[in-house]
Formats: sequence, C-alpha cells, structure tokens
Amino acid sequence: MRKFWEQIRRRLTGRIRYRMTQGGLLFTLAMLLVGLGAVVSANNLLFLVLAAMMATVLVSGLVSRLCLAGLELDFLLPEHVSAGRKVPGRLLVRNEKWVIPSFSIRVEAIRDAGGPALQSGVYFPLITGGAMMDATVEVLFPRRGAYRQNSFAFYTSFPFGFLEKSARVTLRRETVVYPSIDPQPAFEDLLTGIAGEIETHYRGLGKDFYRIRPYEAFESSRHVDWKATAHVGSLQVREFAREQEQTVEMFLDRDVRPEMDHWFESAVDCCAFLAWELSSRGTSILFRSQGFAVRQPLEGDIYTILKYLALVYPQRGDAPEAPLEDSSYKIVLTTAPGRFREAGWLGARILGNELGNAQRFESSPLDTINKHLD
Repeated sequence: MRKFWEQIRRRLTGRIRYRMTQGGLLFTLAMLLVGLGAVVSANNLLFLVLAAMMATVLVSGLVSRLCLAGLELDFLLPEHVSAGRKVPGRLLVRNEKWVIPSFSIRVEAIRDAGGPALQSGVYFPLITGGAMMDATVEVLFPRRGAYRQNSFAFYTSFPFGFLEKSARVTLRRETVVYPSIDPQPAFEDLLTGIAGEIETHYRGLGKDFYRIRPYEAFESSRHVDWKATAHVGSLQVREFAREQEQTVEMFLDRDVRPEMDHWFESAVDCCAFLAWELSSRGTSILFRSQGFAVRQPLEGDIYTILKYLALVYPQRGDAPEAPLEDSSYKIVLTTAPGRFREAGWLGARILGNELGNAQRFESSPLDTINKHLD
C-alpha cells in the first residue's frame, strides 16, 4: 500500500515538490479554528469565511503551479574552468507560455547532486510570456573532473506564500573542470627552486663557446674545464651559447596504491600548477604519464595538459617509461622513486613522499623530496 500511494503521489505532483511555510501553517491553523467554530455554532457566516479561506488555498496552489509551468533553463560557462576558482556563468530562463507570465521565480543550484555551487540564488520578479531573462552568477566547482549533469531548481511561493513549490531541472551537458591552478605556499616555493634549476641546467648546452665561469650546484661534471680549475684553484666550467629552447619533461606516475589517493590528487594539482606557471613563462613542456605524452606548444596547448589532468585517475600495474629527451630538465611525481631510477630517469627532480609515513603524508599536500638521482 505504501508503494501504491507513493506512485499516486508522484503522478499527481510530477516534478513539483511542496514545502509548507510558516505563514501556511498559521493560515491552516486559522482555517481549522474557523471550521471548528462554524460546526459548533452552526453560523452560516463562519461557513462562508471557511469556504473563502479554502478557495484561497486552492487558487494559491493553481497560480503557483502555473508560474512554474513552461519554464526552460540554460546555463552557459566559459570554455576553460578550473576547480576552486570562481568563474562567471550565464543563467538563461525562458517562459514558453505565450500569455501567462511567471511571478517571483528563484533559481538555485542543487548542491547535493555534486554539481556547481552558485554563490547566491538568482531571483526574477517577473518573466513575461514568451520572454527570456538572463543573469550573470559566480560559479564554483569544488573538484576536478567531468560534470555530466548540472541540477538546478525553480522555487516560487507566489501569490500568498502559503506553500513553496520547487521544480528540479537537470541539464545533461558535460563540463570538464581542470585541477586547481591557484598558487599554494608549498607549490610556490617549489616553483621558485625549479625555475632556478632550469636556468642552471640549460647553461652550456650549445656548441658555440661563450665563457668560463665558476661551477654552480647540480651542474654536470662534463663541462668542467680542468685547466682553468687548476689555474684558479676552484671548479670552473665552460659555458656555451644556448641553441635550443628550454624543455621540461614532466612525468606523473599513475601507479599509486589505493591508500595514496589523497597524494595523487595533490600531485595532479601540483602538475597543473607547475605546467601552467612554466608555460606562462615561455617554457616548452613535454608532459607524460603512462600511456600519454604531449609536447606543448608543438602538439597541443596548455589546456590539452590541463584537460588530461582533469580526467586522469590512478591505475595500478603501469610501469614507468624511459625519458624521451636526454637534455631536458626532468620532473617526476611518484611514490616509488626506485622504479624511475631503474627506468633511466637519472638526474631527475623527484617529487613524492616517504612510503610508510602516513601521518606525514596526510599532513602535507605534497611531500617534496629534493633528491637528484645521480
């Protein structure tokens, strides 16, 4: 019987949901008191008042139902959206009824559906028949990924505010949200160190002799000028004119244990931040992961990398691949540095975590190991 009545209620209400307001409760209580007085006293005037009150409730329900009928919703977003960052969205509401207008319509996003969060609802006092209204709102996506449906709801309590009626609308449109590219304190310090190392790494990779200068940390020993070193008494290196653009080869390891999902999300955010900042500085990026490789800007722009990072997920069993360029500056994000040492990533900057130290792993967004495999 319960399932039967649920089906009856669903067919009667359709997609409309009801919520009685405080004013509706008071009006219902007043109507019960008037009805009780009319029955006890047999006063015809009280019966007329009761009939007028019941008619008011019926008319209120009919008018609010007509206000929600025939409304269409569309939601437009910018082409590129990043998680955790407010972006402007355009909300379009159209009244398909030819003559009957809709009054006091409020549009809000349904947050329990996992969709975007509007910073505030949008209120339309009047939408005339056949008209379209639009409003600009700030939208916030909480996490990266593909949002395949966005759920919104129309609300109205017109005309008397006794009942608040709502109608849910689902937009079946895919929106790809990139990882967060906003700077974090740990990531900014990491970027500063990597930018200096990239500049040091690319000194002296050309063939035309430029100068002899003092040795700097992390430089290869093959450029040491031993005669100048013996003459001066400190390490000196030969520097050559650069003949190629700076290239950073970045590898994201997808072979992550299930308990490391939090680390993987932090690693994805770190990749997105580094790729975005390095690309804005004119650095060429060779981004790689198991089964994926793209050169920016030759084979795709920075948004190609961000789109991959928006949809990537951990996958066990994928072995690391060897580096594609010997002269590139290499960055590896992994929880198992030993596997990349065996795969030939010598001299790479390893960003990972100490395995088995779950407490330290949980307390830091990305535990950086300043470790060079030489």
